[in-house]
Amino acid sequence: MNAARTSEKSGRALMNDPQAKREADRSQANREELTERMARAIRHDGVIEPLKGLHFYRTSFPSECLHSVSIPSFCVIAQGSKEVLLGSDRYQYDPMHYLLGTVELPIASRILEATQEKPYLGLRLDLDPTLVGSVMVEAGYPSGQRGVSVKAIDVSPLDADLLDAAVRLVRLIDSPAEAHVLVPLIKREILYRLLMGEQGNRLRQIAVLGGYTHHIAKAVDRLRQDFNLPLRIEAIARELGMSVSGFHHHFKSVTAMSPLQFQKQLRLQEARRLMLGENLDATSAAYRVGYDDASHFNREYKRLFGVPPMRDVARLRETARETLSST
Repeated sequence: MNAARTSEKSGRALMNDPQAKREADRSQANREELTERMARAIRHDGVIEPLKGLHFYRTSFPSECLHSVSIPSFCVIAQGSKEVLLGSDRYQYDPMHYLLGTVELPIASRILEATQEKPYLGLRLDLDPTLVGSVMVEAGYPSGQRGVSVKAIDVSPLDADLLDAAVRLVRLIDSPAEAHVLVPLIKREILYRLLMGEQGNRLRQIAVLGGYTHHIAKAVDRLRQDFNLPLRIEAIARELGMSVSGFHHHFKSVTAMSPLQFQKQLRLQEARRLMLGENLDATSAAYRVGYDDASHFNREYKRLFGVPPMRDVARLRETARETLSST
């Protein structure tokens, strides 16, 4: 009853504000166009990259949690909804919201809404830190407050202008001659509108040499490269000019995980890739990613993925076979 009254009030407010109604109509038209263009571009479940750095995803069924490493990106959903888990934090978004990620992190994600009639359709635009910095300088933005740590992922409402820029970028898939000139311009516009929006500080912190977020980004890069080596927190903190307690605090503020949890997820995801892609057995994969005790590896693997290693790999292969046979 309350929701109905709220909706009725919102409808009356739009009727009384012609500008707001025009904006709402424009957003609705853009969402419909985005859905239609993406459905035409990607006709089967999977992933494509129609323009460099622009990825389309299509899924016809809700999914279980999928583990991966995120990359700095701007993500929009045309149809359906999705949930991303970073440590103990959960972020849910849909066609009315966008997700912005600015650091490479081990995440889990799942599609919440998708059917064969109305498949999940999502896009991801990769972010180039150099380009972000260039747009920031051109826009005359300050470099951000020093000594501040900013969480690496968040969800915000997708406003009409940002949605409009995303749709214009997608239109260029059908105009290769224009795409060469206009794609870089529209990417800069999207970055500018993100900088202007409520997540602007998140984008600014990752593009500049200031604030603790940049230090944590360097630590993340170091951990990703040396994930199979023993974790030496004191040495990393010293290299970054931080105390051990300060490093722990700011690392968790940005990534929602402790350094040890972060390394553990990287190790387990890499072990899963080795078993799937290189046909390693669980013991060999465990040693390759830095585990000395195979039984300890098996316990931690089951805790993260829900089942023991070889059963998990068998299940993933079976799912892949079923997907291929149905397409």
